[in-house]
Amino acid sequence: MSPDRPPAPRPSRPAAPQRTAPARTAPRRADRPSAAPTGPSVPAARDAAAPPSRPVRAAPADAAAARPPRTGPVPTTTGGTSRAVPGPTTATGPTRNVTTYTVGGRFSGPVRPAVVSTTSRERFAERARARRALAHRQVLLIAAGVLVAGGLGWLLLLSPVLALDPAEVEVAGAGTVVAVDQVLAVVAQHHGTPLPRLDTVRLRDDVLEVPGVREARVVREWPRGVAVQLVSREPVAAVPEATAPDAPASDGAPGFALLDQEGVQVGRAEAPPAGLPVVDVPVGDERTLTAVLHVLEQLPPDLLAQVEGVSAKTRDTVAMQLRDGPRVEWGSADETPLKVAVLAALRAAPVAAGAVVYDVSAPRMPITR
Repeated sequence: MSPDRPPAPRPSRPAAPQRTAPARTAPRRADRPSAAPTGPSVPAARDAAAPPSRPVRAAPADAAAARPPRTGPVPTTTGGTSRAVPGPTTATGPTRNVTTYTVGGRFSGPVRPAVVSTTSRERFAERARARRALAHRQVLLIAAGVLVAGGLGWLLLLSPVLALDPAEVEVAGAGTVVAVDQVLAVVAQHHGTPLPRLDTVRLRDDVLEVPGVREARVVREWPRGVAVQLVSREPVAAVPEATAPDAPASDGAPGFALLDQEGVQVGRAEAPPAGLPVVDVPVGDERTLTAVLHVLEQLPPDLLAQVEGVSAKTRDTVAMQLRDGPRVEWGSADETPLKVAVLAALRAAPVAAGAVVYDVSAPRMPITR
């Protein structure tokens, strides 16, 4: 590089163009007339570049006051349609418009809306009237309830409408040893007592005192009757009075005491009744007698009818004599249903035909002789 030559100048960057904000023109108010320009005129190109301004329309301040008052009918609704009620409205102040409605269907006509009190005095008076009306209704309801309860109490507990009538008493299950007239006499003692007040438990206890009654049940039969259901003590054995427990002493020939399945005497006979077995047990041995009666209780009716007599020395040596001749060694009262089945099979077997003794005291190893 020669020192005589001056350095070459560096190329300079072009300057960025400057952005100018467009000029904003204020909208021209419609109520203010524009003044004519007095100075020099603005070029036409500048006027063309400026955006057009939107005119703003101002409402007059006294437009509401200048509106004429509205007069004419006020529309109302009637069954889905409108009906007008005349009532001019003036600008001097609000007026009260009354709206009426018409009920559709069978009934028609105007119905007044609910009246609501506007002052405290009227509201207090309405509340007082409502409280008095509520108190009156409560008093009437209480009085009606008391009258109804009193009437029902008199009808059920005191009136003769539900009183017991001895003619409407029914007795069932008397059997052969219970006297029905004695049961009716016991029930007749409560004649005239209303059924709701009838003590059926006490009446049942009185019926149980009748001889021959084992169990009793008393049921009310509305409106004036009673049903008495009995379980009688049917005799299952005839025991000679000499060996019967608690047998009364008799001056004549000894008879037979008729005992039920519990050993309770239900009657007396001079001779053993037909179809009733005669029991022969030691005198005063209640355990042996109970075992014999327990065996007779479990026998089926067809086999019981074939038993002529029963004897036992102890509770484990019960023996029965059949009416057609054979004797059955029964043993104790245990396994009685099995013994009944074994005895029926032995009597039906051809190999046991003509046997005079059937020993079923051990039912799984029976013996015939």
